[in-house]
Amino acid sequence: MSEIGEHNSMTEKINEMIHEYKGSSSSSDSESERPSSHNARKKRLFGRKESVHKVLGGGKYADIILWRDKKTSGSILAGVTIIWILFEWLGYHLLTFICHSVIALLALSFIWSNAASFVNRSPPKFPEVILPEDLFLQIAQTIRFEINEAFVTFRYVASGKDLKTFLMVIAGLWVISVVGSWFSFLTLFYIIFVIAYTLPVFYEKYEDHVDTAAEKAMVEISKHYKVLDEKVLQKIPRGPFADKKQH
Repeated sequence: MSEIGEHNSMTEKINEMIHEYKGSSSSSDSESERPSSHNARKKRLFGRKESVHKVLGGGKYADIILWRDKKTSGSILAGVTIIWILFEWLGYHLLTFICHSVIALLALSFIWSNAASFVNRSPPKFPEVILPEDLFLQIAQTIRFEINEAFVTFRYVASGKDLKTFLMVIAGLWVISVVGSWFSFLTLFYIIFVIAYTLPVFYEKYEDHVDTAAEKAMVEISKHYKVLDEKVLQKIPRGPFADKKQH
């Protein structure tokens, strides 16, 4: 009987060990299936927390920029491309283009209005367009605000308060001047438009890869800037305005 009891106790211990092993393995599997804390704390470009669609304002405008409405987006890009070809390749001038467009519109409307009675169709209805005064006042206020902000930024950079901002502005203007010498203003505007019009949709498609690469790039840039700041920038003598600020 004692041997039978010992055998039963050994069997119970083996069963308990098997249950403990299964429990530990299932818990480890469940932990592996959980998303890692690194992915949960993943940083987005420019520190955004919303989707690209919401960042662009949402609605129809964001749908066009992100090519949700492919017909409208393609039509806008095709129209801008045709205008660029007319001006850049065919040597069209702005005033000539406006006059020819108005002539074509007036001629088409005039012929349609006179031919409508012969074909028993209603003449075209021209909408009464009245531009609101508030719209132009708002545009003028926005332009005024941006110009004042530009003057404030210029004064801040030129006053010698922030060497980092000064160097960034100088480098940015130099890059723009170099790129501007490669293309005409119209071609440069067209390139910027195409990039701004197509980049958001590609970013939305590959945002995880772009955010990871951008985070690594920002870390590297920060490291190089710290080295530059310690070895070069901190050794440059400050202006009298900066000295007064420190005191």
